[in-house]
Amino acid sequence: MTWLAKLQDDRSLITRASTAQRVAEILRARITEGALLPGTRLSEEMIGAALGVSRNTLRESFRLLMHERLVVHELNRGVFVRVLDVQDVVDIYRVRRVLECAAVGNARTSSAEAMDALEAALVEGEQAAAEQRWFDVGTANMQFHQAIAGLAGSPRIEEIMRQALAEIRLAFHVMAAPQTFHQPYLERHRELLELIRGGEVERAHTVLDDYLRTAERQLVDAYADGVPESVAARR
Repeated sequence: MTWLAKLQDDRSLITRASTAQRVAEILRARITEGALLPGTRLSEEMIGAALGVSRNTLRESFRLLMHERLVVHELNRGVFVRVLDVQDVVDIYRVRRVLECAAVGNARTSSAEAMDALEAALVEGEQAAAEQRWFDVGTANMQFHQAIAGLAGSPRIEEIMRQALAEIRLAFHVMAAPQTFHQPYLERHRELLELIRGGEVERAHTVLDDYLRTAERQLVDAYADGVPESVAARR
């Protein structure tokens, strides 16, 4: 399992002072990156061995992720990465519009570091697209929108955004053609960055709202065609 190998690399991040919260952060990051797919069973034995943590610590991290709606526990079956339904998608995009559009409205007073994070995510996405790494383009997309939330200068908004993006990454797997889905949004990322840097926050707000509504419609339409067989097979 590729994602399990990645967890072994993450083992160095776990220190004696680490808690279940740190383990949950690592697993959430793997979900956001698209390494942990919806429907994947999370084996206590395998993950515990990969990260070098106790079963009790791992179970507590699972409880934290359940609270965030990223994993589910099924009686007599274990813990699984959640498979979203269309109502989840609609609600997550409702949250994203509130958070991201408000953050863009704060862009005039954002720090230089926040603006740099936005540009870095854009460049990463464009580089991945140039190399036809569409899986990584999806990850850069998450980073770009996390950076948008960072414009608000609020740790709480950034935390909520991390959870929302981890959830929506689970929905991205319903798209049969990642390049077709992700590529058009790279141009919109560039447009948004230029508008924000130019101080045109009202225009950026309008562009972002339309962007998010378009993405939501695409995902809702994809869900209408049913959960992909690759996801269903993991259930």
